[in-house]
Amino acid sequence: MNTRWNEKLRRNGFGWGLVLPSLLFLGMFTYYPMLKSAWLSLFEQNLAVRTPVFVGMDNYKALLHDPVFIEVFRNNIWFAVGTVPVSMALAFVMALFADKAIRGKGLVRIAFFYPNMIPMIAAASIWLFLYMPQFGLFARFASWFTGSEVNLLGNPDTVLGSLIVMTVWKEAGYFMIFYLAGLQQIPKDLYESASVDGIGVWTQQLRITIPLTMPTTLFVTVVAITNAFKWVDHLWMMTKGGPDHASSLLLYYLYETTFSFNDQGMAAAMTVVMIVLLLVISCFQFAGWERKIHYQ
Repeated sequence: MNTRWNEKLRRNGFGWGLVLPSLLFLGMFTYYPMLKSAWLSLFEQNLAVRTPVFVGMDNYKALLHDPVFIEVFRNNIWFAVGTVPVSMALAFVMALFADKAIRGKGLVRIAFFYPNMIPMIAAASIWLFLYMPQFGLFARFASWFTGSEVNLLGNPDTVLGSLIVMTVWKEAGYFMIFYLAGLQQIPKDLYESASVDGIGVWTQQLRITIPLTMPTTLFVTVVAITNAFKWVDHLWMMTKGGPDHASSLLLYYLYETTFSFNDQGMAAAMTVVMIVLLLVISCFQFAGWERKIHYQ
């Protein structure tokens, strides 16, 4: 009995020893900052007070009555709605093409993935020039339809859509890699059997490819939604959240609140709101999709 217990303890101890470094990093750089933010959100800590003052839920109540936060929150929801499904659909189509391409598969994959290799600041600089009035390619193209000069990043009605287009261009190649890996795990005999039975290409994609890539779709959806709430580099480079907060997103507003306004209590409250929102969305995704997904 003691020998069996010692063997089990040794085996489990070896396994926990392997995951201990990862657990330490998660605790130090993920869970501790989350708990620290939740604690700081209960205090008023800004330039108006010399020492932090416990205010309970007052920071959260202030957020509900902050018109800028409400607008930024709405902007981020629309940004996620505009980027997540479009980038995922485009990534799936790109993966199908890259997987089925007869010649130049490597070149096609590199071309699709290349935008993701460009740093966000560099990509933002490129697109800033493309959107530049009078000289930018997209600005000139838009002026042909309107008949007058168009400032895509200076107009509250077009700035968020312009950022969505740039983000889709940047992210689609990254998601394509995951879909391409999922497609290569599908046995080719399924397509051969379907072709022998006279099933068309579109039906094969609908009945074979899409169901068998659902685990990949679930993973990509979680990553895409998380990315939609954490983009900040391109805003700092292209719009600074303007005009009139029309392009500001949650993380950028959180950055402004922390470093420009030095209101750490309010910034911590916004951090908690964003974390809770992402956790709720992820839980709904796993709860709603997990039963419909087959991993084998």
